[in-house]
Amino acid sequence: MILLYDLSEENLELCSLEPGEEIYYCLPLDIDLRGDYQSDSYVVMTDRRLMVLKNNELAVNLSLEECDSIHCEPQIACGLLFVQKDGKDVLLGRYTAKHLTRYSYLARGMMILKSGRKDRVVSHEYEKSCPKCGWAMPGTRVCPHCSGSRRGYFKDYVSMVKPYMGQMAAIIVLMFVSALIGLLSPMVQRYLVDDLLIAEGRTYGDAVPCLLAMLALSLGVIFVNTGKNYLCARLGSYISQGLRRQVFEKVQKLSLSFIMDRKPGELMNRIVRDTGRIKDFCSEVFCNMFTIVISFIFVLAYMLTMNWKLAILAFVFVPVSVGLSIGWRKKIRRRYRRQGVKDDKLHSRLQDVISGMAVVKSYGQETKEAENFDLAAEEFAQIERGNETFFAVFFPILTFLLGLGSYLVTFFGGRATLLGDMTPGELMQFVTYSGMLYGYVGWISNMPRHLMNLITSMERISDVMNQELTIYDGDNAVDLDIQGEVEFRHASFGYKSYQPVLDNISLKVKKGEMIGLVGASGAGKSTMINLIMHLYEIDDGELLIDGVDIRNISLEKFHSQIGVVLQENFLFAGTIYNNIRFAKQDATYEEIIRAAKMANAHDFICQTPDGYNTYVGEHGYNLSGGERQRIAIARAILSNPRLLILDEATASLDTESEYLIQKALERLTKGRTTFAIAHRLSTLKDADRLVVIDDHHIAEMGSHDELMAQKGIYYGLVQAQLQMQKGG
Repeated sequence: MILLYDLSEENLELCSLEPGEEIYYCLPLDIDLRGDYQSDSYVVMTDRRLMVLKNNELAVNLSLEECDSIHCEPQIACGLLFVQKDGKDVLLGRYTAKHLTRYSYLARGMMILKSGRKDRVVSHEYEKSCPKCGWAMPGTRVCPHCSGSRRGYFKDYVSMVKPYMGQMAAIIVLMFVSALIGLLSPMVQRYLVDDLLIAEGRTYGDAVPCLLAMLALSLGVIFVNTGKNYLCARLGSYISQGLRRQVFEKVQKLSLSFIMDRKPGELMNRIVRDTGRIKDFCSEVFCNMFTIVISFIFVLAYMLTMNWKLAILAFVFVPVSVGLSIGWRKKIRRRYRRQGVKDDKLHSRLQDVISGMAVVKSYGQETKEAENFDLAAEEFAQIERGNETFFAVFFPILTFLLGLGSYLVTFFGGRATLLGDMTPGELMQFVTYSGMLYGYVGWISNMPRHLMNLITSMERISDVMNQELTIYDGDNAVDLDIQGEVEFRHASFGYKSYQPVLDNISLKVKKGEMIGLVGASGAGKSTMINLIMHLYEIDDGELLIDGVDIRNISLEKFHSQIGVVLQENFLFAGTIYNNIRFAKQDATYEEIIRAAKMANAHDFICQTPDGYNTYVGEHGYNLSGGERQRIAIARAILSNPRLLILDEATASLDTESEYLIQKALERLTKGRTTFAIAHRLSTLKDADRLVVIDDHHIAEMGSHDELMAQKGIYYGLVQAQLQMQKGG
């Protein structure tokens, strides 16, 4: 039973289920064709029939045999469900966008049932919900809505510090010592005033020990705080380094769909800036936290012991200040979230422009891009200015409220001293403690600002760390030495589950066979090779490598046996040597040279100023397109792959470069299972088989001559290219 919505007894009676008939799907049609919301309308699919229930009536009742196919059509904020019967599309109903994914599963499930493979209909968990608050948690382990209240960000922070408990213990000891020294200084000052300065018969010599004690306490505070700050800075550096490594490793393990859905600047900020803010919190806030809290408690307790009435006067405005800080907490949090979003947008814009500077200059759009960047920078600066203005106004108000308590202490304390109820030393000690108390409260009142920075950064990091891995090594993963046999069994996949790119495809490729993938742009050719490279997980069906489900093969082992040559191969900013060696880090110099010779790259490399140590520049832009392709081929050769992927490997090249690359590819593909995509179909005519993908399915399959004889889709594509060449 999959995604089953409860039906009333009346609706169940309308279905008139036959003995043994089982409901597989029941989904609401929650809006009508005019766009108005409606209730009590459902699409019900069993293992035999497809029904539509509307207003307690059976509006549609079709057997699955009557339905040629079923498909969902996404619209703006809604979707339409069609069934094809007798070659015509019949509209069954309309539903809101929240059901897009569910209806895609229904459509896919129906086609599986029609094929007689009931065992392949499995439960699809569209989204998980938090058991505590019901908040939707698509793709995450932890609810983003209540994770903070459930565990507490302070606990999350402490969990990051656990590996460094030795340093933490030393820091906490120094915090206690710093707090103790801070409490002793006013006591010494009181003794100096009451017992030395005011008392009769005292000389300068009597005050020297007291002055030396005050100097020793001052130096002690300096040394203790220096050591504490040093340890906190080092601890923050270790934490941010470890966290940065964890986030980066997690990003590398996440699916391409997650990475493609995020802007590069956003991910870079989470890896670098957000982890840096956690380091700043440790070195600037955490190092003083215990000192302030401990000192606050002791000072308040001592003041109550000395003069509880005066202590209450000193403390009377503190709850007001703390209450204001707590009351503005949510507003501060929203402000920092918005600032983080705009910061991501600004950095992404900057990276796009710098990466595409050649295009910007080619079209003379420097002024326009500068205006666009200024606009993004102004949006960020406006929010940042608003945040800083808010705190520039908010905290002086808190300081003023705390200052009112200081005036009360000075007035009533001075009055008590004049009346003889307090000594001048006691008044001085009490005023000093009051100043310390207000300083602590001011520091605590400023905590929301630091905490919101910390919480915002931790939320953004948690968004990455809590993502479910869709592609990972399972418990049954094996290190398989690939021979090269590849098989798709009724496989379906869509980047969006309600928009399948490949639907129910089956294909078996023998070891060493070369397969050419053909089809119109967007037909699913690149998607097919992405699945073979295990960059995405298929939604339904199976993908087998040498008879083993690809999900049961170790990712590292599998990818080490794949070679990839794309139309625009990525070269890292480094030397030619390092770019070739990327496929096999332990390769010898001789192996790299041998691979370069096989790729017809050795000669041009030797003509560069520094040979194999030549710096290729960002993305390899110091080299021509043909030179970059040959380095990519050398990289693929070096790994000695059993599976080879060629995606437009000879596109957009001059005749000489294409000839050299074709020769290199002939050496590379020999004896290897190869999947090739090419814009020019003539380059694929020597493939063992051509697979034509059309309308999300495999439409034709065979050799070049066989498909030309059929005069189908492939024949039409070839003729179209010939006409274009003649026209050129």
